[in-house]
Amino acid sequence: MGLFRSFFFFLVLCLLQESRTSLVQLNNNGYEGVIIAIDPGVPEDETLIEQIKDMVTTASTYLYEATGKRFFFRNVSILIPENWKKNPQYKRPKHESYNHADILVAPPTLPGRDEPYTKQFTACEEKGEYIHFTPDFVLGKKQNEYGPRGRLLVHEWAHLRWGVFDEYNDDEPFYSAKSKKIEATRCSTRITGINRVYKCQGNSCILSRCRIDSKTNLYEKNCQFFPDKHQTEKTSIMFMQGIDSVFEFCNEGNHNREAPNLQNKMCNSRSTWEVISSSEDVRNTTPMVGSPPPPVFSLLRISERIVCLVLDKSGSMDDYNRLNRMNQAAKHFLLQTVENGSWVGMVHFDDTAYVKSKLIQIISNNERNALLNSLPPAAVGGTSICTGIKSAFQVMREMYPQIDGSEIVLLTDGEDSSAKDCVDEVKNSGVIIHSIALGPSADKAVEQMSNLTGGKYFFASDEAQNNGLIDAFGALVSGNTDISQQSLQLESKGLMLKSEPWMNGTVIIDSTVGKDTFFLVTWDKQSPVISLWDPNGTPMGGFTVDTNSKMAYLRIPGAAKVGVWTYSLQAKANPEILTITVNSRAANSAVPPITVKAKMNKDTNSFPSPMIVYAEIQQGYLPILGATVTAFIESTSGNTEVLELLDNGAGADTFKNDGVYSRYFTAYSENGRYSFKVRVYGGANATTRNLRHPRNRAAYIPGWVVDGKIEANPPKPEIDEDTQTNLESFTRTASGGAFVISNVSTLPLPDLYPPSQITDLEATPDGDVISLTWTAPGDNFDVGKVKQYIIKISGSILDLRDHFDEAQQINTTDLLPKEANSKETFAFKPGNISEENATHIFIAIQSVDKSNLTSRVSNIAQVALFIPQADDESHPNPSPDDNYPNSGISISSLVLIVVGSVVVVSIILSTTLCILNKKKNSSRPRTGF
Repeated sequence: MGLFRSFFFFLVLCLLQESRTSLVQLNNNGYEGVIIAIDPGVPEDETLIEQIKDMVTTASTYLYEATGKRFFFRNVSILIPENWKKNPQYKRPKHESYNHADILVAPPTLPGRDEPYTKQFTACEEKGEYIHFTPDFVLGKKQNEYGPRGRLLVHEWAHLRWGVFDEYNDDEPFYSAKSKKIEATRCSTRITGINRVYKCQGNSCILSRCRIDSKTNLYEKNCQFFPDKHQTEKTSIMFMQGIDSVFEFCNEGNHNREAPNLQNKMCNSRSTWEVISSSEDVRNTTPMVGSPPPPVFSLLRISERIVCLVLDKSGSMDDYNRLNRMNQAAKHFLLQTVENGSWVGMVHFDDTAYVKSKLIQIISNNERNALLNSLPPAAVGGTSICTGIKSAFQVMREMYPQIDGSEIVLLTDGEDSSAKDCVDEVKNSGVIIHSIALGPSADKAVEQMSNLTGGKYFFASDEAQNNGLIDAFGALVSGNTDISQQSLQLESKGLMLKSEPWMNGTVIIDSTVGKDTFFLVTWDKQSPVISLWDPNGTPMGGFTVDTNSKMAYLRIPGAAKVGVWTYSLQAKANPEILTITVNSRAANSAVPPITVKAKMNKDTNSFPSPMIVYAEIQQGYLPILGATVTAFIESTSGNTEVLELLDNGAGADTFKNDGVYSRYFTAYSENGRYSFKVRVYGGANATTRNLRHPRNRAAYIPGWVVDGKIEANPPKPEIDEDTQTNLESFTRTASGGAFVISNVSTLPLPDLYPPSQITDLEATPDGDVISLTWTAPGDNFDVGKVKQYIIKISGSILDLRDHFDEAQQINTTDLLPKEANSKETFAFKPGNISEENATHIFIAIQSVDKSNLTSRVSNIAQVALFIPQADDESHPNPSPDDNYPNSGISISSLVLIVVGSVVVVSIILSTTLCILNKKKNSSRPRTGF
């Protein structure tokens, strides 16, 4: 059992994200398959393409040197929007799409916000999602503020590829160092500069010395670190790669473990190069000899969508009402999901294949209805998946000899021993395979085909009330169209009705959607009574009833009214299965709709290793906070686990209030495929849009110190970091696809899961008392309640990190743990610590559950044992009096004050002399005339 637990904890510690989005591979030290996608909202500018090439080329050389001659960019694809003009140089993409983009060139999150950033919401060493650059940044218009583009790309690539974090901190730009001085948060500390306040009002800007805040004993809020333009220090790229001398990442020898930055907090005080060195990339390569070749670029222009449905009509599809359920879901796809302008064909297969429709371009409802009539009416025969796929190739090649980037939607419920025979052909075809496994026996080869071609993979059980098939087809929107053209799912719900015949509910149409709103109702036995009312209480009739497919649907003309729509479905059979699905599109192409993306951290997993569920809620690129997010995870046999996802920065959630809601999942009931979806509800005045700058963004360079003088850049746009705008109510649902679990034990097992690591420990001094706050973990990761906390302190951060068990323990007898995700507080007097000449107290916590399993040691908080002094010694020869007034006033004002003072003094002296002269004259005898 001890060996088993050790293996399990190894799995927990190595819970690395297998990104299902990026197609990047490392081959002989070179990164291949890098995708840079230009957003459709970016105005056409061919200069942008050339500047992207230049940025990547310079970045490749810088990356090569920064990693000790290990890595470079070998080939890069640039995705060009469909709304840009055609060009003979532009080719059609294969598996490349916006869904797989590593770098997005897109408009800023808010006007004026051109800061580059990496979307990164997972733990240290785990890959990020994508890098975001604005057109102005790529065009070189922001180099003064953020440094050279190529260098900054390497900074962001380290976030994306190796899961390291920034070594600066805009929230805590200064700290109390062991030198008993206030230091700028940076790595390494050998980076020199000056700390000053820089304020502008209109065209007048003022530099002044930083004052110490009496509450924090650190510099006031607006104090900034201005680095010297000319340095000799080589580190670190994750602090400020724009400094000319910086060519390396901080390493174990020069890393600043004192600095309160995310790298120290998230990576257990390890340097960035220590984290990078432990990556699979470094472990599997050796340094090169000589120079790397320049990157090779492919220019790929998005083209009109081509998709062929390949549908299983074998005899097993007659079981569990599978054929009819497939037809219901396919009709929903054809009527609502697939976008206008797309080309759609259809193939059926059993042990042979049947072309039921050649490619038809969707222009109006006429083409959609024609395709509805091509769906299979009956299930019979065996299963030959490859035959169906090869027929789809033929359908597409009849119109487009080059089928790169075309899509196949493959649905099957059966095993097919020959399916593996065409995997290589599928991989080399350039076609993207989206596969839907229906029921427990669908062949594993379909999952492999999706993974190899960059397609989506779904699983739907035979429990029709879970609505899995319609959710899967509904998620197959184009990955290359503008979000305003995509169908968004607002509701997906189903019930098995027995004693109670009613299924009632509401769905909210918010102001960001409402165009092309579509209601779909399905049943299993008999058509129900359908009632629908708009927000004004007006009944909505006109449902189209399809008795053969057992479904009814209604499309709201124009823009649907904003507000709460109410539905009531009355079953006419007992028992009965009813489902309702509601979709809509953006109301205005100029206003991005609220969107939800759901994913697991891995596609495959082995028991008992935990998984993490993620749901990202955004409007454009701005995170949405305060929503109620629920995940529904369904096993192969239809058992459903329900999880509330949280954005609290604790447990599985890496960052608080970043719009990414997360939770651990460990309730594995069986081996096999699992599917999941999330349901989101945003209440009026409870849900907000967060305007904070994104985390893991590039450092804004406030200016440079040149020859002792500060050359300041324009200040950043003034945006209140705490500003949150209230949103109206909204609802969304989103499918997260499928994942596979193996090695689930059927035997009774001991407690396997420890409490989750505390990652938000904070310490605040108040006289001789230290107050701690943190979020409570659970008995099993983030569920339940721990038995006790172990709090330890040390005068050495490394001793506490590496030898926690030997550190001085604090008495926590009176500390009674709360339920998981509650806020914990504890105050104590540290007394004397064992280390001599200690300048700080470092504090960490470990949690213990009822089975005496212990969590990983928390992040380390610190409290200074002294009042730090202001430090200008980070600049070798500061001469502030020669460059700017200490009082914070401008030169012109100072001149006026000096002149005025001279005038006042002159008047006073003249008056005094005059008075004295009169007194002297009055003491003399009068002479009279």
